[in-house]
Amino acid sequence: MIVKLFDTTLRDGAQTEGISFSLEDKLKIAKLLAELGVHYIEGGWPGSNPKDIEFFKAIKGIKLKNAKIVAFSSTRRPGIKVEDDKNIQTLIAAETPVVSIFGKCWDFHVKDALKTTLDENLDMIKETVAYAKKAGREVIFDAEHFFDGYKANKDYAIQCLKAAEAAGADVLCLCDTNGGTLAFEAQKIINEVKPQLEKPFGIHAHNDSECAVSVSGMAVYCGATHVQGTINGYGERCGNANLCSIIPILKLKLGIDCVTDKQLKALTELSRHVAEIANLPQSAHQPFVGRSAFSHKGGIHVSAVTKHPGTYEHIKPELVGNERRVTISELSGVSNLLVKAEEYGVDLKKESPETRSLIKTLKEMESQGYSFEEGEASFELLAKRALGIFQPFFELEEFNIKTAKEGEQGTQSAAHIKIKVKGRVFDAAGEGDGPVNALDSALRKVLENLYPGLKTMKLTDYKVRVLDSSAGTAARVRVIIESADEKNIWNTVGVSTNVIEASWLALVDSIEYKLMAGGK
Repeated sequence: MIVKLFDTTLRDGAQTEGISFSLEDKLKIAKLLAELGVHYIEGGWPGSNPKDIEFFKAIKGIKLKNAKIVAFSSTRRPGIKVEDDKNIQTLIAAETPVVSIFGKCWDFHVKDALKTTLDENLDMIKETVAYAKKAGREVIFDAEHFFDGYKANKDYAIQCLKAAEAAGADVLCLCDTNGGTLAFEAQKIINEVKPQLEKPFGIHAHNDSECAVSVSGMAVYCGATHVQGTINGYGERCGNANLCSIIPILKLKLGIDCVTDKQLKALTELSRHVAEIANLPQSAHQPFVGRSAFSHKGGIHVSAVTKHPGTYEHIKPELVGNERRVTISELSGVSNLLVKAEEYGVDLKKESPETRSLIKTLKEMESQGYSFEEGEASFELLAKRALGIFQPFFELEEFNIKTAKEGEQGTQSAAHIKIKVKGRVFDAAGEGDGPVNALDSALRKVLENLYPGLKTMKLTDYKVRVLDSSAGTAARVRVIIESADEKNIWNTVGVSTNVIEASWLALVDSIEYKLMAGGK
């Protein structure tokens, strides 16, 4: 069985709240999709905005691996000839080899949204598809609101499909546009509809009931050979069917080679890359490709996974380019600790006093609010300090911070610091936009002269979380600092009732981790 992948990240996905792709963004994503092995890339609606028109012009000069570019449009408007409809003329002028044309298949929408007759709507579908076919295009007919339409008026929904089929549509794509159809409903409807169709059919599902992936998988199970979706499930409202889940489900669960093994291994990286381009965080808990998709926290789970990964993993993470992670928390057991110690190159014995002491310290710190799942670099330092195999590169003598504001001007912070390095006391002053920035500036003035490798390190993210809001401004806070150099990214954590102290603890760990890792 051959199943074609149709990606609409650049059209439906671009309707996500918070996403605004530039022309360059769209071109980058199109290249990534082609490398992944997607068969159809829907670039946008040329009749809706100038940016999409520019995309179709620009993409002509880019060679894509086996992927076909698709332009999107509605059927002609009611009451005019298809050749007089500007949207249709713009669609044809985009000169893409494939067009996707959506038409209403729910009588409620025809009468209340389009304000036209059921017969006129059938003519709109038939004439638009025929016009695109006459222009030499491969035509995919998106049967909008098909499942809701079928539930309301079976005969009319089928008439819409037959009108597109008679006009020459190459694929009839059944759309769950409102995202309210459940998988068992889709199965029942598809099994009733399939015998009445002569052309191949596809599925386009939205995620408003969080069933888009299951509906898509069910459709393929029932014979669909065309699947539409977006990377990371981007899309209006709750999003579209997530191709980052659909692709491995098709290949690894249903045995359909929609992409090669090599392309499948690139899936996790592609998901993260597209998220970066979209300027949205990738969901850590996204199936298959999320950072936490194969993470293990409970001690019993880790003990079992180290013996056989299949005990708590439904596939091998490396098949989709992901990796297994063991996290450290108050739920951790000895198994977690031993796995992490091996990662750090530390020889830790299961029954040793050091191991028991470390677990006790870990649980005490987590009860105070520490979270080492997002501060693994801090945990590595904690473990190595406890085992006596790490010595601090510097010690704090004191620091003072002053923050001032005059009138309507912004605040300015200044920090003065004294630290001891190799028996000598150094002091320095620094300024910054805030107290943590000023403290970092003062600390670097001393340390970068002594440890030049620190110059390649920068702080890339800073997060503060209030742990007990009932305490008001006296609440304990957790600070997570993300740091990076040319090769690595690491996270550190600090906790205190004083946000400056919590920031200092995380900042010190971030610098010492860099120095320990080779920044000396």
